[in-house]
Amino acid sequence: MGIVKTAESKKAEIEELRLLLLESVTSGKYKRLEGEKQLKDCLRSKDIKKEVNEEEEDKLVCVTSGLSYLGLAIVDHLLNRGYSVRIAVDNEEDMDKLREMRMFEQTRGHSDGVSAVMVKVTDIESLCKAFHGCRGIFHTSAFVDPTGVSGYTKYMAELEVEASENVIEACKRTESVRRCVFTSSLLACVWHDIAVHDLPPVVDHNYWSEESVCRDKKLWYALGKTMAERAAWRMAEDSDFKLATICPGFLTGPDFFHRNSTSSIAYLKAGHEMYAKGILATTDVNKVAEAHVCVYEALRNTACGRYICFDHVILTEGEALELARQMGMPQQRISGNSPTDSYAQFKLCNRKLLRLMSRQSRCS
Repeated sequence: MGIVKTAESKKAEIEELRLLLLESVTSGKYKRLEGEKQLKDCLRSKDIKKEVNEEEEDKLVCVTSGLSYLGLAIVDHLLNRGYSVRIAVDNEEDMDKLREMRMFEQTRGHSDGVSAVMVKVTDIESLCKAFHGCRGIFHTSAFVDPTGVSGYTKYMAELEVEASENVIEACKRTESVRRCVFTSSLLACVWHDIAVHDLPPVVDHNYWSEESVCRDKKLWYALGKTMAERAAWRMAEDSDFKLATICPGFLTGPDFFHRNSTSSIAYLKAGHEMYAKGILATTDVNKVAEAHVCVYEALRNTACGRYICFDHVILTEGEALELARQMGMPQQRISGNSPTDSYAQFKLCNRKLLRLMSRQSRCS
């Protein structure tokens, strides 16, 4: 694995080259450079400058739904990595909330690298304007149920697909965009008709939820995430930018239920079935954000495809009880009538993401 050079080190190389050429003129040691060597030195200097410029351009990215629970965590991680972040919000109310944050005080004071823009995900031209000049896009697709009761409706699933198609189309139309990290869900991987299919016991990034199963069970959140991710991959075919999708488990973290209640309630619909099968997994929001940034940076090289992201699988009654307590809901909503510490039918695997993040940490 090669060493990733920083912009500072590349600038130092340019300065070193400049001093060497100056010395060759003034000292008389190298009064004449051979044509071939001179050409190589000039090309090398241009290559270094190009790499520095490209790295600086890479630092401007856009995060959709940037005021969401996950969106803000991704923004924070990007700022800590030296990126300039354009936060896309979809209404004036969210824009006002950002202003009240005193230029994003919650993102540890990195206000110089933050800007905000209002976007309509149903309008491709609006998205193109938001993405203009950005090298990378983080589409976190956080939709809120206007009723605030059901958690996630069938209509929202359809809206999620439309937004997915528009975001990818805008990426294709925007010349500056080179990479896109798309937030899906573990729910886009785990719902299958086990009575019909003889499935392997290990569920990894190769698994896709069956839309018919999601519809039959009225699992609109799982359906929306599955259809939206499939639409993203379909739209990204033969495009000039690279796409990766991350499928996180149930998001937890500081005050997660109050700050992410819509997605939390929607995710746990049929939670007792996931618990019984051993596929009810949680993941800390900051670790999901870290995974997004890691995958984005690795898209320059080997990263590709889908990545399952989770920290822990709820397997015991005690763990189910604690999650229910944090959610403020009856334990039965999570563990159902499953026997205490019952045997799980399936095992989740996130080895692909863990390997990538391990490699990236060694190169940082």
